[in-house]
Amino acid sequence: MDLKLKDKNVLVMASSKGLGRAIALEFAKEGAAVFLTSRNTEALEQTADELKRESGNDNIRFHPCDMSREENISGLFRKVRETFGGVDVLINNTGGPKPGRFADVEDADWFRAFEQNLLSYTRTIREVLPGMQENNWGRIINISSSSTKEVIDGLILSNTFRAGMVGLSKSLAREYASSDILVNTVGPGRIETDRIVELDTERARNIGVSPKEVTEKAKQSIPIGRYGQPDEFARAVVFLASGANTYLTGQSIVIDGGVLKAL
Repeated sequence: MDLKLKDKNVLVMASSKGLGRAIALEFAKEGAAVFLTSRNTEALEQTADELKRESGNDNIRFHPCDMSREENISGLFRKVRETFGGVDVLINNTGGPKPGRFADVEDADWFRAFEQNLLSYTRTIREVLPGMQENNWGRIINISSSSTKEVIDGLILSNTFRAGMVGLSKSLAREYASSDILVNTVGPGRIETDRIVELDTERARNIGVSPKEVTEKAKQSIPIGRYGQPDEFARAVVFLASGANTYLTGQSIVIDGGVLKAL
């Protein structure tokens, strides 16, 4: 299948590791021009070099950005426009908020999670929409969580702001469909990343068992019987963000190995 990405400029947020890195690599393999960003310049430089070797694509650039800071986002997009001229595909991605139940989080945690996990997405989208409208083409993928379909105990902040992300995506999909700007939300289930290690470790501490026990029990709840790999998640995201997807928009999709029972 031709994903029609060879002439597209792709910006992947939080892409020095984990799901963001995996997504960026799949785009690079398809011949897209890929722009990486995260807070750590050294990690970005290393990842860019790795992706060039692994994909055979030298058209990979990077610039640091803290998504919780508006001025950082503005600076990032100035650099992207200088380098690529514009963004055809935006992959919104950021680290998950602090784990905890309602009683465990304070006002500062709520404000931090809102700015990092919802407001940051609106800021990046605001930057790309004018160019996408001018070109009458664009793809926006908002990476969320399986909590958009079924809340996860002990993740009150994620449950709240990931749901807001789905509402944002659905509204944008309806508002901009006539400009062939397709917007979807994609949530990972238990994909083997540092975030899952963090959550398994936190749960193990709370219930007094080893992280390995938590992990093994979680795997038993997944019909496929294992955690997903970042590249499995990434390939689905790349299809949705490609020219091969021409009609699927406004959807909230979870990639979880079949674990969710909700219809």
